Amino acid sequence: MQSDTDYMNKALQQAEIAAENGEVPVGALLITADGEEFVSGNAPITTDDASAHAEMRVIREACQALGNYRLTGSTLYVTLEPCLMCAGAIVHARISRVVYAASDPKTGAVESLYQILSDERLNHQAEITSGVLADESSKLLKSFFRSRRNKRKNS
Repeated sequence: MQSDTDYMNKALQQAEIAAENGEVPVGALLITADGEEFVSGNAPITTDDASAHAEMRVIREACQALGNYRLTGSTLYVTLEPCLMCAGAIVHARISRVVYAASDPKTGAVESLYQILSDERLNHQAEITSGVLADESSKLLKSFFRSRRNKRKNS
């Protein structure tokens, strides 16, 4: 059986692909209750779709493949703490567990700014594991934004 680190490495590969495509390097991997794997990276820029975050894309793909908008028993791995939109989709899809790498102090809605996935006022709470390969994810994000700043300075 693979570990959280193994699965997060797969999500990081998706984040690297997103960065190569000029997207903010965030990757996601969803493991269904039956063990099926779905992967995706961020694509709001290339798709002209503000909702094309890695988490949203992988949730959509899994729901469509399974023919069900509920993903009960599934685990979502993501390289950056989900935002409000993605946390809402996680609740609606009834994803059982969320594992994320780096915290997001600016838009994080799992633990940083909001605690959507553990809010008992909502009809679903997910188990949360944070910090898995956080350093690797943070380095990738920092490198991406440093590169973008340098490109703007040199333009």
